[in-house]
Amino acid sequence: MMTVPAKSERRMVRLLDGLHSPEGGHPSLLPGVTLLRTTQYAAPVPVLYEPCIAIVAQGSKRFHLPDRVVTYNAKRYLVLTVPVPADCETEAGEDGPFLGIAVRIDLDVLSDLLMKMGPQAPPPRNERGDEWLSTPAMTPEVADVATRLIQSLYTKTDAEVLGPQLVRELTYRVLRGSEGGALQNLFLLQGAKAQIHRVLHRMHTHFAEPLHIPLLAHEAGMSISALHEHFKAATRTSPLQYMKMIRLHKARMLMVQDDVGAAGAAERVGYESASQFSREFKRFFGVPPAFEAQRVRATLGLSGSV
Repeated sequence: MMTVPAKSERRMVRLLDGLHSPEGGHPSLLPGVTLLRTTQYAAPVPVLYEPCIAIVAQGSKRFHLPDRVVTYNAKRYLVLTVPVPADCETEAGEDGPFLGIAVRIDLDVLSDLLMKMGPQAPPPRNERGDEWLSTPAMTPEVADVATRLIQSLYTKTDAEVLGPQLVRELTYRVLRGSEGGALQNLFLLQGAKAQIHRVLHRMHTHFAEPLHIPLLAHEAGMSISALHEHFKAATRTSPLQYMKMIRLHKARMLMVQDDVGAAGAAERVGYESASQFSREFKRFFGVPPAFEAQRVRATLGLSGSV
Protein backbone atom coordinates (compact mmCIF):
# COMPACT_ATOMS: atom_id res chain seq x y z
CA MET A 1 0.00 0.00 0.00
CA MET A 2 1.30 3.43 -0.96
CA THR A 3 1.95 5.85 1.90
CA VAL A 4 0.98 9.52 1.91
CA PRO A 5 3.93 11.80 1.01
CA ALA A 6 5.08 14.07 3.86
CA LYS A 7 4.51 17.05 1.56
CA SER A 8 0.81 16.18 1.29
CA GLU A 9 0.52 15.79 5.06
CA ARG A 10 2.07 19.23 5.61
CA ARG A 11 -0.31 20.80 3.08
CA MET A 12 -3.34 19.43 4.91
CA VAL A 13 -1.98 20.81 8.18
CA ARG A 14 -1.40 24.26 6.66
CA LEU A 15 -4.90 24.38 5.18
CA LEU A 16 -6.62 23.37 8.41
CA ASP A 17 -4.48 25.70 10.49
CA GLY A 18 -5.29 28.54 8.10
CA LEU A 19 -9.02 28.17 8.72
CA HIS A 20 -8.43 29.45 12.30
CA SER A 21 -11.27 27.39 13.77
CA PRO A 22 -12.02 27.70 17.52
CA GLU A 23 -11.13 25.07 20.10
CA GLY A 24 -13.08 21.82 19.97
CA GLY A 25 -15.49 20.90 17.17
CA HIS A 26 -16.78 23.79 15.06
CA PRO A 27 -19.18 23.76 12.07
CA SER A 28 -17.58 24.60 8.74
CA LEU A 29 -19.12 26.41 5.75
CA LEU A 30 -20.36 23.02 4.53
CA PRO A 31 -23.15 21.35 6.55
CA GLY A 32 -22.08 17.95 7.79
CA VAL A 33 -18.38 18.81 7.92
CA THR A 34 -16.96 19.74 11.33
CA LEU A 35 -13.56 21.33 11.93
CA LEU A 36 -11.59 19.86 14.84
CA ARG A 37 -8.89 21.73 16.72
CA THR A 38 -7.26 21.29 20.15
CA THR A 39 -4.18 23.29 21.12
CA GLN A 40 -3.08 21.15 24.06
CA TYR A 41 -3.52 17.72 25.58
CA ALA A 42 -7.12 17.02 26.59
CA ALA A 43 -7.67 14.28 29.16
CA PRO A 44 -10.40 11.71 28.47
CA VAL A 45 -13.86 13.31 28.56
CA PRO A 46 -17.21 11.62 27.84
CA VAL A 47 -18.44 12.27 24.30
CA LEU A 48 -21.02 10.78 21.98
CA TYR A 49 -19.43 9.93 18.64
CA GLU A 50 -21.85 10.35 15.74
CA PRO A 51 -21.50 8.23 12.56
CA CYS A 52 -18.75 9.88 10.54
CA ILE A 53 -15.49 9.68 8.64
CA ALA A 54 -12.88 11.46 10.77
CA ILE A 55 -9.56 12.48 9.27
CA VAL A 56 -6.63 13.84 11.28
CA ALA A 57 -3.90 16.05 9.85
CA GLN A 58 -1.90 16.57 13.05
CA GLY A 59 -1.99 15.03 16.51
CA SER A 60 -4.11 12.05 17.52
CA LYS A 61 -7.34 11.05 19.21
CA ARG A 62 -8.08 8.02 21.34
CA PHE A 63 -11.51 6.94 22.43
CA HIS A 64 -11.80 4.55 25.28
CA LEU A 65 -14.40 1.82 24.89
CA PRO A 66 -15.22 -0.67 27.66
CA ASP A 67 -13.14 -3.38 25.99
CA ARG A 68 -10.34 -1.44 24.29
CA VAL A 69 -8.84 1.87 23.17
CA VAL A 70 -9.12 2.99 19.53
CA THR A 71 -6.55 5.46 18.15
CA TYR A 72 -6.67 7.46 14.93
CA ASN A 73 -4.19 10.02 13.62
CA ALA A 74 -2.56 11.23 10.40
CA LYS A 75 -1.67 7.64 9.50
CA ARG A 76 -5.09 6.10 10.23
CA TYR A 77 -8.52 7.64 9.80
CA LEU A 78 -11.74 6.66 11.55
CA VAL A 79 -14.91 5.21 10.00
CA LEU A 80 -17.78 4.93 12.48
CA THR A 81 -21.29 3.88 11.47
CA VAL A 82 -23.10 3.60 14.83
CA PRO A 83 -23.41 6.41 17.42
CA VAL A 84 -21.02 5.36 20.19
CA PRO A 85 -20.54 6.87 23.67
CA ALA A 86 -16.90 6.85 24.75
CA ASP A 87 -14.27 8.76 26.68
CA CYS A 88 -12.28 10.82 24.18
CA GLU A 89 -8.63 11.77 24.73
CA THR A 90 -6.82 14.22 22.45
CA GLU A 91 -3.09 14.71 21.86
CA ALA A 92 -1.80 17.83 20.11
CA GLY A 93 0.92 17.41 17.51
CA GLU A 94 4.62 17.87 18.16
CA ASP A 95 4.64 21.01 15.99
CA GLY A 96 1.21 22.45 16.72
CA PRO A 97 -2.41 21.80 17.66
CA PHE A 98 -4.50 18.75 16.95
CA LEU A 99 -6.17 19.40 13.58
CA GLY A 100 -8.76 17.36 11.72
CA ILE A 101 -12.23 17.15 10.19
CA ALA A 102 -15.26 14.95 10.80
CA VAL A 103 -17.54 14.28 7.82
CA ARG A 104 -21.06 13.09 8.59
CA ILE A 105 -22.01 9.92 6.70
CA ASP A 106 -24.79 10.66 4.21
CA LEU A 107 -26.90 7.54 3.65
CA ASP A 108 -28.34 8.87 0.38
CA VAL A 109 -24.84 9.39 -1.04
CA LEU A 110 -23.73 5.99 0.26
CA SER A 111 -26.75 4.22 -1.26
CA ASP A 112 -26.31 5.88 -4.65
CA LEU A 113 -22.60 5.05 -4.76
CA LEU A 114 -23.13 1.39 -3.91
CA MET A 115 -25.81 1.04 -6.60
CA LYS A 116 -23.53 2.62 -9.20
CA MET A 117 -20.57 0.50 -8.12
CA GLY A 118 -22.61 -2.66 -8.75
CA PRO A 119 -22.25 -6.01 -6.97
CA GLN A 120 -19.50 -5.91 -4.37
CA ALA A 121 -17.44 -8.61 -2.75
CA PRO A 122 -18.45 -9.42 0.84
CA PRO A 123 -17.39 -6.48 3.01
CA PRO A 124 -13.92 -7.05 4.42
CA ARG A 125 -13.79 -7.27 8.22
CA ASN A 126 -11.07 -5.79 10.35
CA GLU A 127 -8.96 -7.94 12.65
CA ARG A 128 -11.50 -7.70 15.49
CA GLY A 129 -14.44 -8.50 13.23
CA ASP A 130 -16.23 -5.22 13.97
CA GLU A 131 -18.87 -4.21 11.45
CA TRP A 132 -19.48 -0.69 12.80
CA LEU A 133 -15.96 0.64 13.24
CA SER A 134 -12.67 0.65 11.39
CA THR A 135 -9.44 2.65 11.38
CA PRO A 136 -8.01 2.11 7.88
CA ALA A 137 -4.53 3.22 6.91
CA MET A 138 -4.51 6.61 5.24
CA THR A 139 -3.97 6.36 1.48
CA PRO A 140 -2.83 8.99 -1.05
CA GLU A 141 -6.32 8.91 -2.62
CA VAL A 142 -8.16 9.60 0.64
CA ALA A 143 -5.61 12.23 1.68
CA ASP A 144 -5.92 13.97 -1.69
CA VAL A 145 -9.71 14.31 -1.63
CA ALA A 146 -9.67 15.29 2.06
CA THR A 147 -7.17 18.05 1.28
CA ARG A 148 -9.31 19.37 -1.58
CA LEU A 149 -12.39 19.23 0.66
CA ILE A 150 -10.61 21.29 3.33
CA GLN A 151 -9.47 23.79 0.69
CA SER A 152 -13.08 24.24 -0.46
CA LEU A 153 -14.05 25.36 3.04
CA TYR A 154 -12.21 28.68 2.63
CA THR A 155 -15.04 30.34 0.68
CA LYS A 156 -18.82 29.97 0.84
CA THR A 157 -19.09 29.54 -2.93
CA ASP A 158 -16.47 26.80 -3.11
CA ALA A 159 -18.05 25.02 -0.14
CA GLU A 160 -21.52 25.12 -1.71
CA VAL A 161 -20.43 24.22 -5.26
CA LEU A 162 -17.50 21.86 -4.74
CA GLY A 163 -18.06 20.60 -1.20
CA PRO A 164 -20.91 18.10 -1.79
CA GLN A 165 -19.07 16.46 -4.69
CA LEU A 166 -15.90 16.21 -2.63
CA VAL A 167 -17.82 14.58 0.24
CA ARG A 168 -19.20 12.14 -2.30
CA GLU A 169 -15.69 11.42 -3.66
CA LEU A 170 -14.36 10.94 -0.13
CA THR A 171 -17.14 8.43 0.61
CA TYR A 172 -16.30 6.58 -2.60
CA ARG A 173 -12.57 6.43 -1.77
CA VAL A 174 -13.34 5.07 1.69
CA LEU A 175 -15.68 2.46 0.18
CA ARG A 176 -12.95 1.35 -2.21
CA GLY A 177 -10.40 1.14 0.60
CA SER A 178 -9.11 -2.03 2.23
CA GLU A 179 -11.62 -1.74 5.10
CA GLY A 180 -14.64 -0.28 3.31
CA GLY A 181 -16.82 -2.93 4.92
CA ALA A 182 -17.90 -0.64 7.75
CA LEU A 183 -19.62 1.66 5.24
CA GLN A 184 -20.96 -1.21 3.14
CA ASN A 185 -22.45 -2.83 6.20
CA LEU A 186 -24.29 0.36 7.09
CA PHE A 187 -26.16 0.08 3.80
CA LEU A 188 -26.50 -3.72 3.90
CA LEU A 189 -27.89 -3.96 7.42
CA GLN A 190 -30.29 -6.86 7.79
CA GLY A 191 -31.99 -8.73 10.59
CA ALA A 192 -31.07 -7.83 14.16
CA LYS A 193 -28.45 -5.29 13.07
CA ALA A 194 -31.02 -3.37 11.03
CA GLN A 195 -33.49 -3.46 13.92
CA ILE A 196 -30.92 -2.13 16.40
CA HIS A 197 -29.99 0.62 13.95
CA ARG A 198 -33.65 1.68 13.89
CA VAL A 199 -33.80 1.53 17.68
CA LEU A 200 -30.75 3.81 17.89
CA HIS A 201 -32.32 6.24 15.43
CA ARG A 202 -35.51 6.33 17.49
CA MET A 203 -33.59 6.96 20.71
CA HIS A 204 -31.65 9.82 19.14
CA THR A 205 -34.73 11.52 17.70
CA HIS A 206 -37.04 10.95 20.70
CA PHE A 207 -34.54 11.28 23.55
CA ALA A 208 -36.82 13.61 25.57
CA GLU A 209 -39.57 10.98 25.74
CA PRO A 210 -39.77 8.33 28.49
CA LEU A 211 -37.75 5.22 27.67
CA HIS A 212 -39.91 2.08 27.52
CA ILE A 213 -37.70 -0.97 26.96
CA PRO A 214 -40.65 -3.34 26.33
CA LEU A 215 -41.94 -0.98 23.62
CA LEU A 216 -38.50 -0.79 21.96
CA ALA A 217 -38.25 -4.57 22.04
CA HIS A 218 -41.75 -4.93 20.57
CA GLU A 219 -41.03 -2.46 17.75
CA ALA A 220 -37.75 -4.27 17.02
CA GLY A 221 -39.53 -7.63 16.95
CA MET A 222 -37.30 -8.98 19.73
CA SER A 223 -37.62 -10.23 23.25
CA ILE A 224 -36.32 -7.90 25.93
CA SER A 225 -33.31 -10.14 26.55
CA ALA A 226 -32.49 -10.29 22.81
CA LEU A 227 -32.75 -6.50 22.56
CA HIS A 228 -30.26 -6.10 25.41
CA GLU A 229 -27.90 -8.64 23.87
CA HIS A 230 -27.86 -7.10 20.37
CA PHE A 231 -27.89 -3.54 21.69
CA LYS A 232 -24.82 -4.14 23.84
CA ALA A 233 -23.03 -5.82 20.94
CA ALA A 234 -23.54 -2.66 18.86
CA THR A 235 -22.96 0.06 21.46
CA ARG A 236 -20.99 -1.64 24.27
CA THR A 237 -23.63 -0.51 26.79
CA SER A 238 -27.26 -1.06 27.79
CA PRO A 239 -30.26 0.86 26.36
CA LEU A 240 -30.83 2.60 29.71
CA GLN A 241 -27.22 3.76 30.04
CA TYR A 242 -27.11 4.72 26.38
CA MET A 243 -30.22 6.91 26.71
CA LYS A 244 -28.79 8.53 29.82
CA MET A 245 -25.63 9.40 27.89
CA ILE A 246 -27.63 10.85 25.01
CA ARG A 247 -29.62 13.07 27.37
CA LEU A 248 -26.58 14.26 29.28
CA HIS A 249 -24.69 15.09 26.10
CA LYS A 250 -27.71 16.88 24.60
CA ALA A 251 -28.16 18.88 27.83
CA ARG A 252 -24.47 19.82 27.82
CA MET A 253 -24.84 21.03 24.23
CA LEU A 254 -27.89 23.13 25.13
CA MET A 255 -26.07 24.76 28.03
CA VAL A 256 -22.96 25.50 25.98
CA GLN A 257 -24.40 26.50 22.61
CA ASP A 258 -27.78 27.99 23.57
CA ASP A 259 -26.87 29.37 27.01
CA VAL A 260 -29.68 27.37 28.64
CA GLY A 261 -29.59 26.93 32.41
CA ALA A 262 -29.15 23.51 33.99
CA ALA A 263 -32.79 23.21 35.07
CA GLY A 264 -34.04 24.21 31.62
CA ALA A 265 -31.67 21.82 29.88
CA ALA A 266 -32.72 19.00 32.20
CA GLU A 267 -36.38 19.52 31.35
CA ARG A 268 -35.76 19.77 27.60
CA VAL A 269 -33.90 16.45 27.46
CA GLY A 270 -36.52 14.54 29.43
CA TYR A 271 -35.55 14.76 33.11
CA GLU A 272 -38.44 15.25 35.54
CA SER A 273 -36.11 16.08 38.42
CA ALA A 274 -33.46 18.81 38.13
CA SER A 275 -31.66 17.44 41.20
CA GLN A 276 -31.45 13.97 39.67
CA PHE A 277 -30.10 15.52 36.47
CA SER A 278 -27.42 17.41 38.43
CA ARG A 279 -26.37 14.27 40.29
CA GLU A 280 -26.12 12.16 37.13
CA PHE A 281 -24.38 14.95 35.22
CA LYS A 282 -21.70 15.31 37.91
CA ARG A 283 -21.26 11.54 38.12
CA PHE A 284 -20.83 11.33 34.34
CA PHE A 285 -18.74 14.44 33.56
CA GLY A 286 -17.03 14.76 36.95
CA VAL A 287 -18.20 18.33 37.63
CA PRO A 288 -21.57 20.11 38.20
CA PRO A 289 -23.54 21.22 35.10
CA ALA A 290 -22.96 24.97 35.50
CA PHE A 291 -19.22 24.49 36.03
CA GLU A 292 -18.87 22.29 32.96
CA ALA A 293 -20.88 24.69 30.78
CA GLN A 294 -18.77 27.65 31.88
CA ARG A 295 -15.56 25.71 31.31
CA VAL A 296 -16.51 24.63 27.80
CA ARG A 297 -17.81 28.08 26.85
CA ALA A 298 -14.58 29.67 28.07
CA THR A 299 -12.53 27.13 26.12
CA LEU A 300 -14.53 27.89 22.97
CA GLY A 301 -14.38 31.64 23.52
CA LEU A 302 -18.16 32.01 23.87
CA SER A 303 -19.72 34.76 25.93
CA GLY A 304 -22.60 34.37 28.35
CA SER A 305 -23.11 32.26 31.46
CA VAL A 306 -25.44 29.60 32.78
